[in-house]
Amino acid sequence: MAEVNLLAKLPRGKRNVSARSTAKTEEHIRISREYGEAYFDGPREYGYGGYRYDGRWIPVAEDMVRHFDLKPGDRVLDVGCAKGFLVKDLMKVQPGLEAFGIDVSRYALMRCEAETIGRLHLGSADDLPFPDGSFKAAISLNTIHNLDRAGCIRALRELQRVSGGRAFVQVDSYRTPEQKAVFEDWVLTAQWHDYPEGWIELFREAGYEGDYYWTIIE
Repeated sequence: MAEVNLLAKLPRGKRNVSARSTAKTEEHIRISREYGEAYFDGPREYGYGGYRYDGRWIPVAEDMVRHFDLKPGDRVLDVGCAKGFLVKDLMKVQPGLEAFGIDVSRYALMRCEAETIGRLHLGSADDLPFPDGSFKAAISLNTIHNLDRAGCIRALRELQRVSGGRAFVQVDSYRTPEQKAVFEDWVLTAQWHDYPEGWIELFREAGYEGDYYWTIIE
């Protein structure tokens, strides 16, 4: 288990944190947590403000292929795959790789990339419908924190189970009280979050042996 930044080459999104902090309401949170059209393709105050393929995941996919030494015929799972952009790019950078995804959003899955049709499943991170050791690697980016603490532990155990510990998670976190305050002004969907030390304690409690990194809003 090690801290590794596999999303270092992903362009940073533009966030107007001050606007979100004044606009965010319980209704915004409720609608965002439905993970439907409003969350992916509605106004920015509900989520992404438009989630469209632009190739930005290609360098990330290249780094993941190298990190896990993925070869043609290997199976990799993206837990929280949304519209399948990373699944598409993993197959693009490593032809012959068997990449799959799973997500709770029927809306996102119904708008997947053509290359990923038949590879994306409807389901939750804390109950993966795959046998033990099904994948050479399992990845979950900014997803498991959308569960409560018990759900995070279940999800980590599921990632561990299907990958044998060859996994990577990235979760919402903060290193200072100031960053925590900014995060709490911005967050819509995360139900569990903590400082890195708290997350690492949770990883150990779950028996998770994979790698990890943090999404920190600044």
